[in-house]
Amino acid sequence: MAVNLHIPPESSIFPVTGLEIGIAEAGIRKAGRRDLTVFRLAAGSSVAGVFTLNRFRAAPVQVCETHLAAGIDIRALVVNTGNANAGTGETGLQAATQTCVALAEQIGVKPQQVLPFSTGVILEPLPLDRLVAALPTAVSDCAPDHWFAAAHSIMTTDTQPKIVSQRIQLGSDTVTVTGISKGAGMIRPNMATMLGFLATDAGVEPSLLKEMTRAIADLSFNRITVDGDTSTNDSFIIMATGKVGEPIDSVADPRYNVLYEALANAARDLAQKIVRDAEGATKFITIRVEQAKTPEEALKVAYSVAQSPLVKTAFYASDPNLGRILCAIGYAGINDLDVSGVNLWLDDVKVASEGGRHPDYQEEDGQRVMQQPEIEMRIALGRGDACETVYTCDFSHEYVTINADYRS
Repeated sequence: MAVNLHIPPESSIFPVTGLEIGIAEAGIRKAGRRDLTVFRLAAGSSVAGVFTLNRFRAAPVQVCETHLAAGIDIRALVVNTGNANAGTGETGLQAATQTCVALAEQIGVKPQQVLPFSTGVILEPLPLDRLVAALPTAVSDCAPDHWFAAAHSIMTTDTQPKIVSQRIQLGSDTVTVTGISKGAGMIRPNMATMLGFLATDAGVEPSLLKEMTRAIADLSFNRITVDGDTSTNDSFIIMATGKVGEPIDSVADPRYNVLYEALANAARDLAQKIVRDAEGATKFITIRVEQAKTPEEALKVAYSVAQSPLVKTAFYASDPNLGRILCAIGYAGINDLDVSGVNLWLDDVKVASEGGRHPDYQEEDGQRVMQQPEIEMRIALGRGDACETVYTCDFSHEYVTINADYRS
């Protein structure tokens, strides 16, 4: 059951001028499921992406990177669920490429102007014939207001759709920011099975959008973890159609920061929704590491704690066995860490100080906090001024059940 996951009403999801979405049933893994999504972009749109660092990068990831590097304006995205097309070798690359060729023929563009995405089971061949056969239906279904349907279509083990939308004032223009994401397990994006698509009808110069996308990924999707597993298929895309107002071509443009903050907030919301709907999650945990020497050091500690199975199972049980947190801090890889300078809080409860249990800490106080659906953990290392925040969840019996039965 998702942890405090807010799903906005469909009436509050705003279409992005210059972008249409179509959905179809391809029967890629299961019959009767809308599992194919096509995004059509207006000519002149800017598109940028950040992808998994897993060395077994899925075939569609490799094709996406090649097509984006070609510098031709992207006119379409195609997303299938049910099959990751990863660990499929040269055959998988050919299938991803043929998907682009087939969609390009349907809409009258070049194959290099299409980006493919897949999510689902790894090490199985993509049923290309079924995917291609469903493309005409998806194309004919294209409409500006199909964001909500797309959010459902790209789901795998997700229990809820992840979607965000808002309108902002950019100078004298009103622009839209709308996006969707999917992911519930195999989540530690490192740019993760995570997909995120964010769009605006503002215009952004392509090289500037590329820089913006990478920075926003680091603030959002690269700050979450469910189980520490970086997927083969993780992809985060920002699309700017440029249909409203003059394009932004410099960080000096006063509109840049306004748009950047809106996109960053939307991406952060989508990323946190993934954690809130993580496989079997019952608790949403914010881990803030302060007083580190460097941001990298802070992240090292935050992820060490966030990905400890012993810490995560303790939170699931509301068991204040909080020595597990100190243990994870200690093996995070900071060889010169002086543990006497480390302080630990759960919400307002100070748990540890000077290398041990805080004198005023009572176990019932720790348990009170751990029973909450949302918990903030704060770790102060006493080494500097750097600070980073990571979002994670607990491990429940359901996580094991879902992943033991995922292929069925």
